[in-house]
Amino acid sequence: MSNKAINTEQGHWILAKMGKRVLRPGGKELTLKLINNLKIEHTDDIVEFAPGLGYTASVTLQKQPKTYTGIELNEEVAGILRKTIKGNDRKIIVGNASDSTLKEDAADKVYGEAMLTMHADHRKSEIIREAHRILKKGGLYGIHELGLYPNDLNEEIKGDIQKQLAQTIKVNARPLTQSEWTTLLENEGFKIVKVETNAMALLEPKRMIDDEGFFRTLKIVFNILTHSNARKRIVAMRNTFRKYDKYLNAVAIVAEKK
Repeated sequence: MSNKAINTEQGHWILAKMGKRVLRPGGKELTLKLINNLKIEHTDDIVEFAPGLGYTASVTLQKQPKTYTGIELNEEVAGILRKTIKGNDRKIIVGNASDSTLKEDAADKVYGEAMLTMHADHRKSEIIREAHRILKKGGLYGIHELGLYPNDLNEEIKGDIQKQLAQTIKVNARPLTQSEWTTLLENEGFKIVKVETNAMALLEPKRMIDDEGFFRTLKIVFNILTHSNARKRIVAMRNTFRKYDKYLNAVAIVAEKK
């Protein structure tokens, strides 16, 4: 990977290339709570927005739903996913979460993680609206996103956090407070069912070991230490997360289509 590519590439893909598999802000713990709260059954048609490396898809498929469809924007990533997510009624579609091309009322459960954060608020609403469109009445929509707290966080601090995140992870990240996340969902016709939170400790040693296991964490650390430009980017990300630690968290919400 060239230095130029590292300097401009989105932070989560740099982490993935260093070997990190769990890239969600609340870690594996919050992902498992999200999937548990969705109460996936054998009769369910499941849609996942932006499955990424496929960790959560693997958790979902262990529940043996009736069907699974992943909507992945990145063609290269979709190709990789198809090597592991295959078989009857399992498919990956290259497309945009705001325009999935699926029929109305096609899914019992829809979820997406760490992707709404990466969009402006009006784009967040478009994606949530699409989830509402493809869900059956009474269906559940789950999100796991980067959060801000407290709910009355100063707007100037919010702006500083967003600016720093954009500079370090090379994505125009716009995390929201818990109340802002729930309001976005309610505005698009959802009723909040369950809210869970966790610390945003993506790059802290304890979370790394919890998410990846001890030996894989050692391998990731070795990869980071031996790739100097990637190391600079990752250290900058960790420093930003630590700087704003008291204002950052992770939020997982399950909402029902009314």
